[in-house]
Amino acid sequence: MEIVILVVVIALVAVGLIGGLVVGSRKKKKLPPEPPSSAPTLTAPPAEPHVGDEAEAPRDEPRRTIEEVGLPDGTQTPVAVEAEAPAPAIEIPEPSAGRLIRLRARLARSQNSLGKGLLTLLSREHLDEETWEEIEETLLIADVGVAPTQELVERLRERVRVLGTRTPEELRALLKEELVHLLGTDFDRAVKTESGLDTPAVVMVVGVNGTGKTTTTGKLARVLIADGRSVVLGAADTFRAAAADQLQTWGERVGARTVRGPEGGDPASIAFDAVKEGIAEGADVVLIDTAGRLHTKTGLMDELGKVKRVVEKHGPLDEVLLVLDATTGQNGLVQARVFAEVVDITGIVLTKLDGTAKGGIVIAVQRELGVPVKLVGLGEGADDLAPFEPEAFVSALIGD
Repeated sequence: MEIVILVVVIALVAVGLIGGLVVGSRKKKKLPPEPPSSAPTLTAPPAEPHVGDEAEAPRDEPRRTIEEVGLPDGTQTPVAVEAEAPAPAIEIPEPSAGRLIRLRARLARSQNSLGKGLLTLLSREHLDEETWEEIEETLLIADVGVAPTQELVERLRERVRVLGTRTPEELRALLKEELVHLLGTDFDRAVKTESGLDTPAVVMVVGVNGTGKTTTTGKLARVLIADGRSVVLGAADTFRAAAADQLQTWGERVGARTVRGPEGGDPASIAFDAVKEGIAEGADVVLIDTAGRLHTKTGLMDELGKVKRVVEKHGPLDEVLLVLDATTGQNGLVQARVFAEVVDITGIVLTKLDGTAKGGIVIAVQRELGVPVKLVGLGEGADDLAPFEPEAFVSALIGD
C-alpha cells in the first residue's frame, strides 16, 4: 500500500513539473522584447590562424612581406622604395665619315635646278653672249653672289673656248672642277675638338632665332660622340622658352650631360659653369648653345661678346660656329657680317640645305667671311648634320 502511494506522489510531482515548464515557456513568448543595452559590444579577438592559413592584416596598413618586418635577431630590412623609371637607352649615332655621301640623294633633289640648269646652258650648240648672260643669271638666282658669279663665268668662257669641243662628259667635268675651285679646297673644314691645353676644347654656337641653332648643337654632340669624343653641353640660351629642355633631351639621347640654369638667368654664368664642369669631368669638348636673339639688337649682341669673354677666362675658344639658315639667301650674309663683328667666327653651319635652299649660298658666305663652311644640315633627322665636303657637294649639285 505504501508503495502504491509513493508511486502516485512521484507521478503527481512529475506532471506538475511538466506543466510548469509549458506555462513558463508560454509566458516567455508573451513578454515584450528587451530594450537594447547601452553598454558597448565587445568583439572577441580573431582566432589564431591554422598552419597554412594567411594571417589577415589590419585594413589601414599595407601587407608586408617577411623581408619587411622585424627579424628575430633585431635587424630590420628597410621597406622597399618604388623604383624610378629606367633611364632612356643611349643611342649610338651614325659615324660622321661619309655622311654627306650617304645623304647625297637628299642633297641632289634640292640642288638639281642649279646643276642641271648650268649643264643645259653649256650644252647649247652656240654659246653666244645671250647664253652667257643666262648662265650668269642662273648663278645669281642660286645665291652664288655677284663677285663669285663673275669669276666663275669668266673661267668657264675661257676654258670652253680653249677646249673647242664640248661633249656632255667634258662639260660636266669642267663645271665640277670650276665649282670645286670656287668653293675652295685649301680651307681647314675640321671642327676643332682638341685643345692645346689640359682642358676641353670649347665650341660656342651662335646665330639668330629660327636658324636651328639649338638643334644643330644637339646634332653636333651626336657627331662628336660618334667619333669617340666625350661631350658636355652648356645651355646658355636662357631667353627662349624650353631651349634648355630641348638641348638636354638631345644630350640624354647620346649620354652627354647638360649644364643649365634658371630660365632668364645669366648666359655668361652658365657658359662659365659648363666649361668648369667639362674640366672637372675631363670631357673632350664643351658645346655652348647661346641665345639666338635678333642680330639687330646691339645691346644683345654685346651680351654675346660678354659670354665669349667670360668663357675665355678658362682658356681660348677653339671654335665659334655661326649657324645660318640656307633658305634665307642673301639675308644670311647680313647676319653673318653682324656676328663676325662681335665674335671671331671660325666656321659656318648651313642648315635646311635640303629644302628650297639655293646651293650657291655656300660659296657666297665663304667669300663674305673668309671662313669655311664646316657643317651642313640636310634634314630633320638626328643624323642629318654632315661635315661639308666640296667634292661630294658639287657631285650632288650637278648629278655626277
